[in-house]
Amino acid sequence: MDAYALLLAATLNAGTVLALAALGLLINEKAGIVNLGAEGIMLCAAIAGFATVVHTGNDWLGFAAGMAAGALLAAIFGWLVIWLNTNQYATGLALSLFGVGFSAFVGIGYVQAKLPERPQYHWLGLGDIPLIGPALFRHHPLVYGAMLLAAGLIWFLYRTRAGLVLRSVGESPESAHALGYPVRRIRLLAVVAGGALCGLAGAYLSIIYTPLWVEGMVAGKGWIALALTTFATWRPARVLLGAYLFGGVTMLQFHLQGQGVQVPSQFLTMLPYLATIVVLALISRNPTWIRVNMPASLGKPFHPGS
Repeated sequence: MDAYALLLAATLNAGTVLALAALGLLINEKAGIVNLGAEGIMLCAAIAGFATVVHTGNDWLGFAAGMAAGALLAAIFGWLVIWLNTNQYATGLALSLFGVGFSAFVGIGYVQAKLPERPQYHWLGLGDIPLIGPALFRHHPLVYGAMLLAAGLIWFLYRTRAGLVLRSVGESPESAHALGYPVRRIRLLAVVAGGALCGLAGAYLSIIYTPLWVEGMVAGKGWIALALTTFATWRPARVLLGAYLFGGVTMLQFHLQGQGVQVPSQFLTMLPYLATIVVLALISRNPTWIRVNMPASLGKPFHPGS
């Protein structure tokens, strides 16, 4: 039974990386912007956060550095696609490729670096409860922060005027502009906020989840987070559940290996990506369902003067 408690704990830990990034991308897409650069943003944020902790010893400064790096790259992306009207898909791919190369170059000196001793958490004295304690009450604060973030986004998007405006920009930017809302500025703020969350996910990956720096360590999680928004039909609660589902699939390979299951390691390694393809293929069989839930202006440029 202890093995299953550890599997659940690992699932929550792995799912947090995907949840933070996917919730950030959800904000982008609710405003009508598709950012395919999440992989590159997460890599740059991972090295920024890791390097900051190496030099300062402070995890929270590392998270702040990761968020700042993510927000900066997202702001550049937003300026290109919102103000200069470059193609969102091509610009996002370019950002992803840039992040992969830039993070590898900057991180050369940090491959062998060690972080300070990682703190241990036992929340409310419940960490020692058999089974439940190790599974639910020994996590980093950001694990619970991701859950609160999903709840906060539900409230913001569906219970506040600002959330209604953000969704209206993603549905019909022309109508929002006609009502006097600064569509381009709202989109830029959404892109920067989404980039900061992707950056936080990257920093969490290198500071808490691993914790170390290796070139290309995000290993496709940015792409999985991007697929999660479609898988969840642009709903924060479903994004969170989907993140834990994919996190569980990722951790399942280690659990099966620990149980002595004789399955080729290459097959187990590809499980998360195979699950992503299968889920997207199943969803794509019903394009009407996607069209009903997808922001109507997703990926479409907006020209205020036109």
